[in-house]
Amino acid sequence: MRVGRGEQVANYVVLAVFAVLAVYPIVTVLVSAFGHDAGAPGGLANFREAWDVGHFGTYLRTSVVVSLIVVSVATVLSLLAGYALGTMRFRGATVLFYVFLLGIMMPAEAVVVPLYFDLRSLGLTDTVWAIVLPQIAQSVAFGTFWLRAYFRTTHRSMVEAARLDGASSWTTLWKVLLPPARPAVTTFVVLSFMWTWNEFLIPLVMVTDDSLRTAPLGLAFFQGQYTQGFTLLAAGAVLVALPVVIVYLFLQRHFIAGMLEGSVRE
Repeated sequence: MRVGRGEQVANYVVLAVFAVLAVYPIVTVLVSAFGHDAGAPGGLANFREAWDVGHFGTYLRTSVVVSLIVVSVATVLSLLAGYALGTMRFRGATVLFYVFLLGIMMPAEAVVVPLYFDLRSLGLTDTVWAIVLPQIAQSVAFGTFWLRAYFRTTHRSMVEAARLDGASSWTTLWKVLLPPARPAVTTFVVLSFMWTWNEFLIPLVMVTDDSLRTAPLGLAFFQGQYTQGFTLLAAGAVLVALPVVIVYLFLQRHFIAGMLEGSVRE
């Protein structure tokens, strides 16, 4: 389809406006992070000051531990559930899939209070498991939906050829279906990591111990408890966001490939 010159210019103008709206807050925070005010020395020293005063070393360590556990466990469980629901036919598969869909549609705000009392009765509140277990459940719900859709669109001939060669279900998954599914799995890993890293409500409700606060939660307490200015807060925000940016830049090629692959599948 041919696009006229006027329409092409209008598309570029609209995209440029949205790009400026998306980049402007990021540039504002970065410029402020290197600024100077009454409590901030200015330049790179702002990051060292925010790191020391705001205890971001402890908060980032907790976020790394939580993210590694959630992403690794959720990826394995989602892969197995998506493979079973996408390639196998067994009684109750449809009902089970709708249960996973219910997990996607249920907002965390609706279940966080009863979830708190359930975990408290098990003696798990104020532990890292009170943060990890709910987020694993949320990630597995989406991961199962995502990978089931991928496995349902794989060629049945690949699975049937593997079965004719005597491959078991495990061998078919790990050696036949998983290698071409790498972009879809990587996309889920990146999304799951970003959601886990940025989660705020569950750590806020489940833990009160300062050493168990995650990085976004620590950033919220940083303002008011340790600083009144915006400069150190901006430096702390950059420190909290930096791991997500690094992970995305490292895996962006596979992430974009997985998103494009998912968008063109029927």
